[in-house]
Amino acid sequence: MEKFSYESNGYNREEVNQFISDVITQTEDIVSRCQSQKDEIIALKKELKHYRNIEDNLKLAILRAEKTSEEIKKLAKDESEVIITEAKENASRIVNEALLRADRIEQSANLLEKNMEIFKKKLRLIVEQQLTVVDEIEVLQLEP
Repeated sequence: MEKFSYESNGYNREEVNQFISDVITQTEDIVSRCQSQKDEIIALKKELKHYRNIEDNLKLAILRAEKTSEEIKKLAKDESEVIITEAKENASRIVNEALLRADRIEQSANLLEKNMEIFKKKLRLIVEQQLTVVDEIEVLQLEP
């Protein structure tokens, strides 16, 4: 606290006026600093709001990316299951066709084998008949 000198009518006017002027200057400085700090606070709040919006948008983007990733994984899994099912069906069809073809070939082979036996029997019969004819010719030629 400042002390003022006394005069006949009270305190020294110049000292009081100087003190008041100093107080006004200091008060104006304080008010000016408060105003600049308020402006800075407002600017910082705007910047903070901006960064919070960015943060919210990033969180939302991450959530969407995770959801999309899960959907892609599910679709890929479903597609792979379809591909595997189709492959199994194709494999079963190919195996069944191969078994049917093998069965037909075996049946054809059996039929050929039976036909060969029949052919051999008929050929034997013809050869035996021809031998009989040859034998008869020899017998006929011997009897005059």
